[in-house]
Amino acid sequence: MLRPNQFRANEAWIAFQLNGAPIDTETDGSFNCFALMDAASCLILCSELFPATAAEPSKGEVRRLLKQASAHKGELPVKLFVPVGQFATILPAEARRQGLTVVRASEDELALFIGEARTGFEEYVSGKRCGNLSPNG
Repeated sequence: MLRPNQFRANEAWIAFQLNGAPIDTETDGSFNCFALMDAASCLILCSELFPATAAEPSKGEVRRLLKQASAHKGELPVKLFVPVGQFATILPAEARRQGLTVVRASEDELALFIGEARTGFEEYVSGKRCGNLSPNG
């Protein structure tokens, strides 16, 4: 199993879908939330909603997300971990084009990194209070 202490800051990022079930809106349809996380710190560098009907974010969205995430340290990482079965074509192709080594990993291997983020996101989306994150205290 992978662990944060195996990495230096900005050495590796993890791309993953933050939500377990599509996020439904009344006017714009359903969405999934894509996130990029630093493997060493488990800090979510950026996130983006994309239509649930798409298998992954578009090329333009991926480029924008990589640029946004790289703004934290001013550079891209060496590696990008991508869960097996997610983001099959566009994300890996763009990451490789920008010089990243793409590593496929199972959800189990990434659970230590992404589990808490997913739980917090689900609580937020479902309206449950998340400690100090609740706007009503």
